[in-house]
Amino acid sequence: MAVPPVAASAASTTASGRRTITGTIDGTDFRVELPQSWNGTLVLYSHGYLPEGFPSFAIGLTNRAPDRSETEAWLLDHGYALAASQFADEGFGYAVERGLHDQIALLDWFDANVGAPQHTVATAQSMGAGIATQLAERHPQRFAGVATMCGAYDTHATFNSGLDVLFAIRTLLAPDQDIDLVHPEDPTGSARALTDAIQQALITKLGQARLALAAALSNVTGWYSAHEPRPTDPVEQIHNQAEWLQYAYTLGFGPPGRLDLERRAGGNPSSNVGVDYRRQLTRSAQTTQVEQAYRTAGLNLRADLDRLAAAPRIAADPAAVDYMHHIAVPQGRTPVPVLTMHTLGDGGAPPHQERWYAEQVRRAGNPDMLRQLYVNRGGHCSFSAAEEIAMLRTLFTRIHTGRWPDISPRPLNQTARGLGDPYQLVLDLGRTFTDAPMPPAFTTYAPPRQGDCVVDRRAP
Repeated sequence: MAVPPVAASAASTTASGRRTITGTIDGTDFRVELPQSWNGTLVLYSHGYLPEGFPSFAIGLTNRAPDRSETEAWLLDHGYALAASQFADEGFGYAVERGLHDQIALLDWFDANVGAPQHTVATAQSMGAGIATQLAERHPQRFAGVATMCGAYDTHATFNSGLDVLFAIRTLLAPDQDIDLVHPEDPTGSARALTDAIQQALITKLGQARLALAAALSNVTGWYSAHEPRPTDPVEQIHNQAEWLQYAYTLGFGPPGRLDLERRAGGNPSSNVGVDYRRQLTRSAQTTQVEQAYRTAGLNLRADLDRLAAAPRIAADPAAVDYMHHIAVPQGRTPVPVLTMHTLGDGGAPPHQERWYAEQVRRAGNPDMLRQLYVNRGGHCSFSAAEEIAMLRTLFTRIHTGRWPDISPRPLNQTARGLGDPYQLVLDLGRTFTDAPMPPAFTTYAPPRQGDCVVDRRAP
């Protein structure tokens, strides 16, 4: 096989006999960690979306950040080798195409310079989940299993859904402002105008109701903090939804994120042509909350849905749609076992993504090769090391025995709890960026359907 040139590499060995190797392959930084005694399994990690300006740190190998990754230490203690590419462009933006290329380049390098693994497991978080599942679909002979956390599998549908939310905000809350939702000429200014509209809406009951409607179009949850219980007060829920809308949607799926995506896709891949927002609301998991908010505000929901229906629509660039379908949409083939894990309160990558992926597997793969776990907690990717390790141990058992172990919440919580206190810390990624101990929270859950966000919205 052809191995891309290594521009630079360095290795160090600790007193325990572990080795760290860092370097670049084809201009992309990578990091490899080797245990003192390797058990033959390599864990290849694909990171999530990093917005421009996100604080830089060492290349991550697990869901927990490198400076606080108890999972990384546990895997090395148990003989697993770890590797990850940062992807080109320092890992920023929607680097799915580069991730698919750079991870295989790293795997080639590992084979040539360390040794061919007996088993390679693709792990990932958020945007990286689409990369990990596609790596196994495209290179089934090179992977033994896939484990994803807080997956945003289908970047194309995710941006369509983000367009729905921001279209509703612009139409209902900022109708007279010049805000570019696609092809942004002033992404910073457009994002600021959307954020201002959201903050102003929180002041009044009318604005709160319209925020609830916009959030419902993508099942954006009213549970933002990983460290706080699920809010029960309707107004507090809307304030939590507004935090998701400001930070995940306005920036990530809004004009700044779209500028990066359109550069990669060669145009705008998103469309809301033909989308029936009245129908989408009826299929949302949050219809009742929206209706209640409108009644409280004394506002006519039908009139606002009529305004959305009458507003000029946004068409996609067909070539950009084709790019996304080629690069960013897993087919659902399952040549190896796939295990997923998602928090119930995730509003950045709502858990309906798991339902969508399971439906893909039912159409194109083998449902017996897929298992899905849920954690009763708010936030995006807010898992403890104990929960991550319990998930990985489940997949390792499936790979080595050919059978899934019991994945009901009780044994999973017992396994996670048995790892001890240092493994129970959970990072609140959205609000405080601090750790706090949280009890294991595996639970049973059936994610909702998400309106029309996952249909093929090609330009007419």
